[in-house]
Amino acid sequence: MRKARLFAAAVLAMLPLMAFAGKAKVLKIDFNNPIAERNTGSSFDIMSMVKGTSSSVTLLSYIEAIDAAAEDKNIGMIYMTPENISAGLCQIEELRAALERFRKSGKPVIAYCGNFGNGSYYLASVADKIILDPASESMITGVGSQMIFLKDLLDALGVDVQLIRHGKYKAAGEMFVRSSASPENRLQNEVLINSMWNTMSRQIAASRGFTQEEFNGWVDNMELCYPEEYKAKGLIDEVWYKDQVDKYLCEQNGARRIQEVGFVKINKYATKIKKGSRKNRIAVIYADGEIVDSGSDADIVGTKLANTIRKVREDSKVKAVVFRVNSPGGSAQASEAIRRELELLRAVKPVIASYGDYAASGGYWISAQSDYIFSDESTVTGSIGVFGMVPNLGDAIRKNVKVNIESVGSSSHSDMMNGMRMLDETEVAYVQKQIEKIYDDFTGLVSSGRGISKDSVDAIGQGRVWSGADALNVGLVDSLGGLYDAISYAAAKVGLTKADYQLSRYPVVKEVSLLKMLSGNTPEDPEENLTSRVDNQPSISDMFPAIARMREMRSPALMLRMESVMEIK
Repeated sequence: MRKARLFAAAVLAMLPLMAFAGKAKVLKIDFNNPIAERNTGSSFDIMSMVKGTSSSVTLLSYIEAIDAAAEDKNIGMIYMTPENISAGLCQIEELRAALERFRKSGKPVIAYCGNFGNGSYYLASVADKIILDPASESMITGVGSQMIFLKDLLDALGVDVQLIRHGKYKAAGEMFVRSSASPENRLQNEVLINSMWNTMSRQIAASRGFTQEEFNGWVDNMELCYPEEYKAKGLIDEVWYKDQVDKYLCEQNGARRIQEVGFVKINKYATKIKKGSRKNRIAVIYADGEIVDSGSDADIVGTKLANTIRKVREDSKVKAVVFRVNSPGGSAQASEAIRRELELLRAVKPVIASYGDYAASGGYWISAQSDYIFSDESTVTGSIGVFGMVPNLGDAIRKNVKVNIESVGSSSHSDMMNGMRMLDETEVAYVQKQIEKIYDDFTGLVSSGRGISKDSVDAIGQGRVWSGADALNVGLVDSLGGLYDAISYAAAKVGLTKADYQLSRYPVVKEVSLLKMLSGNTPEDPEENLTSRVDNQPSISDMFPAIARMREMRSPALMLRMESVMEIK
C-alpha cells in the first residue's frame, strides 16, 4: 500500500509537465452557489444577496456540465474549490461520481481549499491533485447528528402530547414525549450514521491510496490537524499558498499570468450544453420537500404534484420518467394522492425512481412501486410506519394564562381534536385503528411494489430508517446510483440514446423577478415555484408551529414522516 501511494505521488508530480499549451480551457467550479435539487424559479435570492453569491444551481445542471466537459475537446481539466460547498451528503456523493467519470476521460481534476470539513474533503478526495493552504485550520472529525427532546420543557409548561403510532422504530414524535432517545431510536441512528461514514471513509481511502482502517484511526485519534500532517499521511498532495496554485495552473495551461488561463465557470458552461432531439423527452419529476395537503412553495403539495404527474402522463412526447425523491415524508393523504397518479403513469410509461438525501416514510410511500429504484449510498430511506400526535394545551392555558375553556358539543367525542384535553381510551383506540389501517396499506403497497411478502416488509419496517447502502441489502431499492444512473436507465428502457431525447424538468417553473417578489405578485400555484432546501436539525421554533397545525386540524394528524432531517457536520 505504501508503494502504491509513492507511485501515485510520482504520477501526480508529473502533472505540471502535461501542459495543454493554452489550447484547452479549464472548467472552474467554485461552489459559491448553493446546490439545489431543482430550480426555484426566482431570479433573485435574498440569502444569496446577503452572502454575496448568486442564486442556487441545480444538481442536475452540475452533473450535465461535468459529463459534457468530459467529452468536450475544448475542456482540458477541472479546477474546483469545494471549501464553501452547500449541499446534502447525497448531492456530494453524486457530484463525486460525476467527477470520477470526468477523470476516466483522461483529464485531471485539481482541488484547492483554504479549509476542509467532512463534506468538502469527501468531494475533494476524488481529485488527481489536492492542495491545501498553509494556514489551514481544517478539521475532519467524522459524521455526527443530534436529537432534540422537549418533554421536560413541555412538562414545565404544562403541555401534554399523546403519541400514537405503529412501529417500534417510528421515532417521529419522540421529541415531544421523551426526555431521551428510546433504545430502538438510538440503535437506528447509530447504524445509519455509521453506514454514512463507512461510505465516505471507504471512498476517500480508495481514492487516496491508504486503507479505510488507517484513515479511521487517524480521525479517531485526532491525528489530522496541521496541513503538514494531512500531506504526510497522503490526504493531500501540496501545501501551497494561492499564488503558488496560480503558478501551477499557469504551468498546466501554458499561460504566463493567471488572467490568461482560459477559465470557464460551470454555471455559464451548463447553459451552452448541446441538447438532444426535441421529438422525445425524458421527464424528471421532482418531489422535493415535506409532503403536505396544502402549504408553502417549499413543500410538496399532494394535489399539485399529482396534477403535474397527470400532465406528464398525457404528454405524448414524454417517453419515460425519472421520479426524483428528496423528501422525509409528511401527510398520509397527500402521499396517497401522489402515489395514485404515479400508478396511472406507470401503466403507460416506465417510472424510474432516484433517491436524494431522503426518501423516507411518505417519500418512500409515493415511490415504492416504481419500476426500478436507484438510491445513493447515503440516502435515508424506509421509515415504513405511521404516527399521530394530539397535544393537550388546555391545562397549560388554564394554569399559566388563567383562561378557562369549556366545550359544548353534540356528542361525547365532538371536542376530541380541539387540543384542549387528553384523549380518553376509546378515542385513543379510534386513532390507533386508523393508524393500523394506514400501516397495513403501507406494507401492502411496498409488498406489491418490491415483490416481497408483507411479513418481510413488516420485519424491515416498524418505522425503521435505513441508509441507501443497507436498503439495497434488505430489498427496499434495486441499485445504488444517482440521477445520472436513473436517467441513463430510463433512456435505455425505451431504447433512446443521448442524441435521441431532451430532458424536461417538472413541475414547470415560472421565473419570478424581484419586483414581483416585493409586490407579492408571485405564481398562485405553489407547485410552480417549489424551492429546494437543505433542512437542518429541528429547532424549537420549528416544533411549536407543528403543534399549532395539529390543533387546527379537525382529524388526527396521521403522518408518514421520519423523525427529523439531519444536517451532516
